[in-house]
Amino acid sequence: MENRSNNQTNSPPKWLNLKLIVSGLETVQDLIVISLCIGLFCFMVLELREMFFSLLPPLNFQQVTADILFLLVLVELFRLLIIYLQEQRVSIGVAVEVCIVSVLREVIVRGVLETPWVQILSTGGFLLVLGILLVIRVWLPPTFEGIDPERRFASRKRNLSEPESSPEPVAVNSKFNSH
Repeated sequence: MENRSNNQTNSPPKWLNLKLIVSGLETVQDLIVISLCIGLFCFMVLELREMFFSLLPPLNFQQVTADILFLLVLVELFRLLIIYLQEQRVSIGVAVEVCIVSVLREVIVRGVLETPWVQILSTGGFLLVLGILLVIRVWLPPTFEGIDPERRFASRKRNLSEPESSPEPVAVNSKFNSH
């Protein structure tokens, strides 16, 4: 009696098609990311227009530099979204690069001489940690190059929970029955 209730709680109802639901949710998520890409691209075009207007005399070098660095941050964010659409993952390297460029942009815009030394020291520590993370990610195992450990683990768990469909447990059972 207890086995029947455990089997019923572990398997979803037959009318609930989980693959169809997950596929639909992934499609909605992709549409959201595509709309973010389009919005970000439009914002980059507007920012580029503003940058060209800031190049007209009188020239404010700090404003031009800030606009260029902000445009680079937007380009990196756009690249992060494109990688997500292509590979269905967030690239650690690109995300760290976006953080580094964003922090450096803020330091340059505010000016190093006008910023308190404690904030410069903490910013330097943060950039050091981001740089170390950027170097360490090279040695991380590539989990997304055709290898999906979650899928492999789920299929292994399914094989262990369904002994009648798997050939190995049957062979083990027949071995035990022969003794």
